[in-house]
Amino acid sequence: MTHDQIVSAYENYLAENESFETKNIKAAAARARKALGELQKLAKVRRAEIQERKVNM
Repeated sequence: MTHDQIVSAYENYLAENESFETKNIKAAAARARKALGELQKLAKVRRAEIQERKVNM
């Protein structure tokens, strides 16, 4: 389900961002940006799912 994927991607982002901000791990910055990109893609999919369901109500 897209919602669960969004939650997972967000949790991944939070973990990587924490590593970058507190431990200054450079590689975590790239992983955090990747997680944000994935969130963006998933958000687009979820928006379409919600719109389709709304229209079909």
